[in-house]
Amino acid sequence: MKERIKELAGQLEKEFIELSDEIYKNPELGYEEYNSCRLHEEILEKYGFSITKKYLGVDTAFRAEYQSEKKGPTIAFMSEYDALPGIGHGCGHNILGTTSTGSGIILKHLVDDIGGRVVVFGTPAEETSGAKVLFVEKGAFDDVDVALVAHPNMSYNKSGKSLALVAIQFEYKGKPSHAASSPEKGINALDAVINTFNNINALRQQTLPEARIHGVIKDGGKAANIIPDYCMAQFYVRAQTKGYLNELVEKVKRCAEGAALAAGAELTISNYEYPYDNMVTNQTMSDAFSKHLTELGVKNILEPRQSFGSIDAGNVSHVCPAIHPYFDIVGDINVGAHTVEFAESTVKPYAYENMMITIQALVATAVDVIQNKELLVKINEEFKNAEK
Repeated sequence: MKERIKELAGQLEKEFIELSDEIYKNPELGYEEYNSCRLHEEILEKYGFSITKKYLGVDTAFRAEYQSEKKGPTIAFMSEYDALPGIGHGCGHNILGTTSTGSGIILKHLVDDIGGRVVVFGTPAEETSGAKVLFVEKGAFDDVDVALVAHPNMSYNKSGKSLALVAIQFEYKGKPSHAASSPEKGINALDAVINTFNNINALRQQTLPEARIHGVIKDGGKAANIIPDYCMAQFYVRAQTKGYLNELVEKVKRCAEGAALAAGAELTISNYEYPYDNMVTNQTMSDAFSKHLTELGVKNILEPRQSFGSIDAGNVSHVCPAIHPYFDIVGDINVGAHTVEFAESTVKPYAYENMMITIQALVATAVDVIQNKELLVKINEEFKNAEK
């Protein structure tokens, strides 16, 4: 089977590279990835997938599916293809999406013999308000046995954690007045914003060290001689578990409520982006993937990253077993993610060599899940007992 996977990878490599290159040349922001989405749909349709376009009402989302005639588990790969403003594919989603779609296409060539169903999800806007959150809420992963995605990086890292995230917006309504001649007649919305920051800074002393709270003032008033009657701030609140995040969010809200009360302002609280759950890696599946990487010649697979942000794949990991490992695309070059230099690295031969290795490892892991019933049982047992 491994030789067959390698053979298919060799046959399809040119098309996969062309897909990644084309998306790199035409970067599109989240929920604007019309061309990128179309390119993924076209190659999947070419290789026999049934495509549901504008999946769940999202213009740049899709669900591609191939059902073999033999029963077996449903394997899902998650394709991302959004870019960053001003940087292009500085997070490498051109090569990430290609890795997922390519894995789905190769596995499709195998399932007629071994059984199972292959699903490739086109998931827009991971960088902002990720569509995987909507997919999970609408039940898209309810019939999926395992979900896989691998992210380009500065090294090979095992799948690990991510921070759960809630994006909170605080809007304060006060009363305008001349700041010099009659300040006593005004209600200062900016005072409420500033005191919210001060209250949150005081809260940090009582938060777990791995938690993160960071925000910006999006609207701080219009002129220095007018008491601001409307101000708005946005915050990200992050934590390693969904349970602790919910506790922390309530405390942050009280910080804002207290500040509004002190200033005499009215407060409106809302969420300006989808919330992300923490990533719960299925270690059993992760070990199988790492084993295949080693067999393919990868010598240095590092432990999970210790510094991490938030990903919408975390939401998926709460409803089905999932992994989100990282693969090296830069080698010895000193390059950081979310930079133009990292984007440029995604279309170099070294990156594509490791992309093809990663595709083969993802497919081999999926084949294990399909063929080894004991492995799938172990994966499911771990998932049911995992702390979320």
